[in-house]
Amino acid sequence: MIGPIDLVFAFFLDLAIGDPRWLPHPVRVIGRAVTRLENFLVRHVREESKRIAGIFLVAGIVLPVAVITFLFHRLILWSSANLSVIVSRVFLVYLISTTIAVRGLIDAARLVIKSVHDGRLEAARKKLSMLVGRDTAKLSGDRALAAVIETLAENLSDGIIAPVFYLVIGGLPLAMAYKAVNTLDSMVGYKNEKYIRLGWAAARLDDIANYIPARITGFLIVIATGILGIWYLVFGKEKATPPPLIPNPMLSLKIMRRDGRNHSSPNSGIPEAAIAGALGVRLGGPSTYGGTVVEKPHIGDSLTNDYLIASRQAAAIVFISSVLAVMAAAVILGVRTMP
Repeated sequence: MIGPIDLVFAFFLDLAIGDPRWLPHPVRVIGRAVTRLENFLVRHVREESKRIAGIFLVAGIVLPVAVITFLFHRLILWSSANLSVIVSRVFLVYLISTTIAVRGLIDAARLVIKSVHDGRLEAARKKLSMLVGRDTAKLSGDRALAAVIETLAENLSDGIIAPVFYLVIGGLPLAMAYKAVNTLDSMVGYKNEKYIRLGWAAARLDDIANYIPARITGFLIVIATGILGIWYLVFGKEKATPPPLIPNPMLSLKIMRRDGRNHSSPNSGIPEAAIAGALGVRLGGPSTYGGTVVEKPHIGDSLTNDYLIASRQAAAIVFISSVLAVMAAAVILGVRTMP
């Protein structure tokens, strides 16, 4: 059984090393498996049968991932009891760390933020294109930073809170199965001509899997906003003129309730609205995908024009929310493992 120490160590391991390319990573393995199974299905399934094929695609990835992870976990427990406790726990901690992505998300966001700060807009657009699905080639600095804030909020839910949630309720196998669902959605869950049929099952399952975590994420953002706001009031006597807008938890809650449904996804709008309210920025609006302009509803109100400071505050809120989630999960795991 996973204990609170395992989760805390996994969290610090992720903060320390992130997801280095030289280490094997389950998500990369899952991604390759998705590509191979997708190619097989595309070659052997007729267009009118692709919705059914989409179900096979999901089942053919998620179920094996859950079963293999379960067997690995049992092997780790067996080796811990019969061979090396230290090696077994280190391997378990590493596997847990691969389900969460705090450092990777924040580091990627900060690269875009720094590029905009340094006036290297082309570099910022290129780095942003690795994080988002929209076209970035013509984005202004503020629009690029708004996209960073959106992806920070969305990936806080998908990449951090949801895996921790499923780790608590179902252990490592369920957390890894969730990563498989999320990977499938990121690869085939698009509403374009290529994936509208084949990817529908992955998209719907991802919506279901993220329903509760997205709402937990929204409330964690509200709490984290309050913590960051107190820090600004006590310690944040900035020399900047004008001073940055103080993150506002009550406005975060208000905008989350008002604009949380202003999104094509039933889940992504919740954390995006919470962080928009927290920072006093306006997100959403027209975006371009594959050369086609998509009109999106706006989320939040424009109370500040300084998206550079707002994006930095967004990264801080993501970090604080992650710490809060891990602390809460560790407490639950600790209570559950008590004799």
